[in-house]
Amino acid sequence: MFVHNGIALIETVDVISPVVDDPFTFGAISATNALSDVYAMGGRPLTALAIAGYPPCSCEPAILREILRGASHALQRAKAVLVGGHSFDDDEIKFGLAVTGTGSPNHILRATGALPGHLLVLTKPLGIGIITTALKGGRADEKAVQEAIRWMLTSNDVPSACALQGAASACTDVTGFGLLGHAYTMVRNTSVSFEIRAQAVPVLDAAWKLMDKGLVPEGAYKNRAYLKNRLRFSADLSEEMELMLCDPQTSGGLLLSLPEDSLRFLHNAGVFHTAIGRVLAGSGDIRIIR
Repeated sequence: MFVHNGIALIETVDVISPVVDDPFTFGAISATNALSDVYAMGGRPLTALAIAGYPPCSCEPAILREILRGASHALQRAKAVLVGGHSFDDDEIKFGLAVTGTGSPNHILRATGALPGHLLVLTKPLGIGIITTALKGGRADEKAVQEAIRWMLTSNDVPSACALQGAASACTDVTGFGLLGHAYTMVRNTSVSFEIRAQAVPVLDAAWKLMDKGLVPEGAYKNRAYLKNRLRFSADLSEEMELMLCDPQTSGGLLLSLPEDSLRFLHNAGVFHTAIGRVLAGSGDIRIIR
């Protein structure tokens, strides 16, 4: 973030590999995911540069055109402009955006700064990583895929505005490190602790069914392995719940530290939200209870 003449300039970049089969939808999801980094800071996107990796010998130009068309559609909805980009040779398709946004220097949302007494609020359900993993393996039904796509295409613009209205003390978007990984970045090396109620965390129904079939992304196991000795898991928490809380998300929701009376802003705006825990005075740790 750079501040000039009373305006905070926000620069972010995010690139992902395909999570769905349709190129247009993938482009729109990738753009929505990249824009979320700006919204997580309370900013508004202005311009974007496209970043595309692809195998030139096997990737049809029409596929790249559709990816770009999907990204442009998402940018138009965000009232942002695609101003250029860069491509590079790769073994597989990758796509993302470098986004420039602006915000008020006095109202920037940061990952750290959560205040004791505030609620922890999540604005999208978990399970997207499990469903997209099942899709890649040809084992996800169309209803589950469409539900995951709907959430991945849901912008975090309105939740971001509500967080600013509600004087959120901290905010991050939940993506590849899973809910607990991103929660850990909020609390690490601070004087507060988080208590998260696992049963309160919203999860897509299809994700539980697919997990029962053994369809868990490798990233969930890696996230849990990294966090295992850094967090305090309740003894009665199942392995399945631990993995779900570590499920890597694409274009996930915002995780907010918010005063309880500010939930009304999310409610009045019709934003999906669930209080999943609370912020306590502490020493930078997270306790996950059943």
